[in-house]
Amino acid sequence: MKGLVTSLWVGLGGFLGANARYWLGGWVAQRWGTEFPWGTVLINVTGSFILGLFATLTTERFSAPPQLRLLVAIGFVGAYTTFSTFEYETLKLVESGSMMRAVANVVGSVLAGFAAVLIGARLGRLI
Repeated sequence: MKGLVTSLWVGLGGFLGANARYWLGGWVAQRWGTEFPWGTVLINVTGSFILGLFATLTTERFSAPPQLRLLVAIGFVGAYTTFSTFEYETLKLVESGSMMRAVANVVGSVLAGFAAVLIGARLGRLI
């Protein structure tokens, strides 16, 4: 029964994270277009922030039940972030001859994602 309950927590978080990714990605595409994968960049950066904040709060500041880690860190953030999509979209940019956009996507995502996880962790230590 324990494995089933664990899977349910992860699954619930994954359901919420996947839907958040879908809706936010669509919203960004409607507003900023699809010539550059802004939705993926935004999702990866905000996912990095969420994980940095959550992990810091629950490991350094507050005691949290293990189910919350399963729900948020593994389920929600795991389904919400889009590294494989990021890689595929970068490949498509390269294949279409948009090398500068591909480089901007890689550098921007990595730097902004790192900055977001750093800010999330620092904020978690202040709360």
